[in-house]
Amino acid sequence: MDRSPAFLAALANAAVPGLDPVGVEALPSTPDQLFDVGFVRDTEGRRWVVRAPRTEVAGAEMDRTVALLALLARRLPFSVPAPRGFVALEEGGRAAVYPYLPGHCLDLTLLPHGPGLAAELGRAIAALHNTDPAVFEEAGLPSYDADAYRTRHLAELDRAAETGRVPTALLTRWEEALEDVTLWRFAPTPTHGDLTGDQVLAVFTDDSDSASGRIKGMTGWEDAKVADPADDFAPLVAEAPPHAVDTVMEAYAHARVERPDPNLLVRARLAAELGLLSALMDGLARKDVGAVEVLTTQLRRLDDEVHAARDRGDDYRTTSLSPVALRVRPAPPPALVVDDDDDDELPEVEDDDAAARGDGSAAGPADARGSSDGPEGHEDDGALIEDEPRRGLG
Repeated sequence: MDRSPAFLAALANAAVPGLDPVGVEALPSTPDQLFDVGFVRDTEGRRWVVRAPRTEVAGAEMDRTVALLALLARRLPFSVPAPRGFVALEEGGRAAVYPYLPGHCLDLTLLPHGPGLAAELGRAIAALHNTDPAVFEEAGLPSYDADAYRTRHLAELDRAAETGRVPTALLTRWEEALEDVTLWRFAPTPTHGDLTGDQVLAVFTDDSDSASGRIKGMTGWEDAKVADPADDFAPLVAEAPPHAVDTVMEAYAHARVERPDPNLLVRARLAAELGLLSALMDGLARKDVGAVEVLTTQLRRLDDEVHAARDRGDDYRTTSLSPVALRVRPAPPPALVVDDDDDDELPEVEDDDAAARGDGSAAGPADARGSSDGPEGHEDDGALIEDEPRRGLG
């Protein structure tokens, strides 16, 4: 249903005591929209957001999200929506009203690399991923380990194959990536689940300087869960320039409590492609003919792009779904072995100090070679060199 701006303003008035609306603007309605959303301004100049679920399922998702946001608000370095009031809806469920979060949505296609906004985004995602998974579980959100999550993707792939709308080459490409268990070694992580540029709010101390940008807030938490951290990078790798992705990932790796797995961005690339598949299945379920045709065309275009990249030998960062090859620590050189039977053929080296003292304590051949253990505290050089951190840069 489409709720009018006046109706949304009335909901805000009923939900929050002292909120007297003087202006309201509703977001345009789309067929796949789960909520009616309005922006309300009151007599005190404050701005509010009203969200009214369209279905019972959307209402249940919102209730779980509200519980999560109450727990996250004091744990994250950026703002999240914090409802100030609720009002029951005649058709069931309730609408939520919360203060408007200031900031500009990010256009990931224009995200600049280097210090500033891209680095801030990496640190913000890391702060979310560093959250204790028990917080999400306390809010009643789903949690998936790596194998269960991989199995869910495979099941959706099987359903999509039955539609006959997905190019065979793409189905094969995705099936191979999903069946390669080396890609799916990750620690289940608290995720946003739909971290597009529209859900990230940034503010700037200087509007002409991207380096002055910082992440102010994140919205749209209905898909939050404990799952694959790569999900939160799918829109980034699909839209942002490669150098900006590098900046985000470097800042993310430095801020993470645990080292990111090396195949993080490979799975992010896969998740971005599978996002088209999920959207297609949703469109088919809604019987939205227009959306299904558009998504079918996008899948064919993706198929063409993958083939073209393969033909021109494109680099790893753009299309490959192959696992990252782990670097192996080089083996130390073999120790020099001297046959003791040949000791009598080696010239003796006289200790000059001993000769000068005349105490007859000149060093013998074994002393000249030194102890087989080497100097005290010394270890083989290869054992002292740690692996360079693998940050999953892809």
